Amino acid sequence: MGKTISWFLRFSWRDALLSSLPMALVIVAAAWAAMHFIDPAPPMDLVMATGAEDSEYIDFARDYAGQLAQDGVKMDVQSAGGALDNIKRLRDPDDDARIAFLQDGLSDTEQSKADDSSVDLVSLGSVAYEPLWIFYRTKAVHARLSGLAGLRIAIGSPGTGTQVFAKRLLQASGIDAGNSTLVNADRDQTQKMLEQGQVDAAFFLGAAESGLVKKMVATAGIRVMNLDQAEAFSRQFPYLHHLVLPHGALDLAHNLPEQDLHLLATTTTVVVTRKLHPALVALLMKAMQKVHAHATLLSPARTFPSAQDVDFPLSADAAHFYQSGPPFLQRYLPFWLATLVDRAALAIIPLLAILIPVVRTVPALYAWRIRRRIYRWYGELKYLEIQTLSLSPQAAQSREALLHQLDQIEHKVTHGAIPLSFSDHVYSLREHIDLVRRKL
Repeated sequence: MGKTISWFLRFSWRDALLSSLPMALVIVAAAWAAMHFIDPAPPMDLVMATGAEDSEYIDFARDYAGQLAQDGVKMDVQSAGGALDNIKRLRDPDDDARIAFLQDGLSDTEQSKADDSSVDLVSLGSVAYEPLWIFYRTKAVHARLSGLAGLRIAIGSPGTGTQVFAKRLLQASGIDAGNSTLVNADRDQTQKMLEQGQVDAAFFLGAAESGLVKKMVATAGIRVMNLDQAEAFSRQFPYLHHLVLPHGALDLAHNLPEQDLHLLATTTTVVVTRKLHPALVALLMKAMQKVHAHATLLSPARTFPSAQDVDFPLSADAAHFYQSGPPFLQRYLPFWLATLVDRAALAIIPLLAILIPVVRTVPALYAWRIRRRIYRWYGELKYLEIQTLSLSPQAAQSREALLHQLDQIEHKVTHGAIPLSFSDHVYSLREHIDLVRRKL
């Protein structure tokens, strides 16, 4: 009884696999196309343009690179000539740089406007305050920029944010090349010229924790300007912030600075090309959050990174990160696996449009294979029946051979893997086999 039931419930796994093979090939091909063209994999190598070799940007970028390396992404940190040079590199489609540090307030510069390119830039947010330090050599105490009129003033290198902001503030204070000597020089040159008395005042951009700032504040004969018009400047230039550095913050033992310093500061922002892969944007945001969440001398903990104070439009992926945190999959899975699953999910929708009609063809293809097998047996039976018509009553040996062939056909029909839904075909074929046997 058990054998009889198992015969009725036989299933041809070979036919099922062969019938499913075209569907599997179509699905694999569609999945490959979707993964490579609909949502390509993120690159695992990045280039970031930073700033001068002795700037804090280099340290920030190296910290980012260390964070990204934990997820298998290599970031090449490259120093650059200045913020405007960074903008130019990002907007150059042939340049490998896709990430850069900029200062808030530079997008409206003439050089930035002149960089006409099809590459759109978006911001990932601000990451730190960047004070503008004004040091001078004189016994007189200057609290206003207008007091520097007629002096030799180092304003930084061309193309740097230092020079852009220095010129704007000096011009607002009535100082220009017509009434003062404006000197172009990089950070190292400016520091040496100020220490040697070759210039009377100098502008620097840099964090309060930087070694250059601490050294200059402690240098005898050099003062740092305590801007009593800092609030007024911040009203005139919205991208500048009025900050106060408490006395003694740089050196408690020597009480440096000796009084609270009123400073102007822009913010350092991270800017990327709009086409940077969303998965890499999320990874960069995580790195920024880990590197900049701590307190500094000028900002409490968790002030940065921030979606505020951005010159360029905020990236949609960055905005989502600020609202909801890291993508769900990146919270619990390694970066490569989260990216793979995310890309697979995006590929499912177009795959469904292909999968549904393809799946419907599998049962039809399976049924066609079963019917083809039954029809082939019918063909063998028909051929054998035609042979019986030409047999003479004395051809006993030939008759035995035909009976043997008939038994083989019946054996294939009886033991073949035919589904229950085709049992009517099987019974009909067995009746026809008995008919031919009677004729023999």
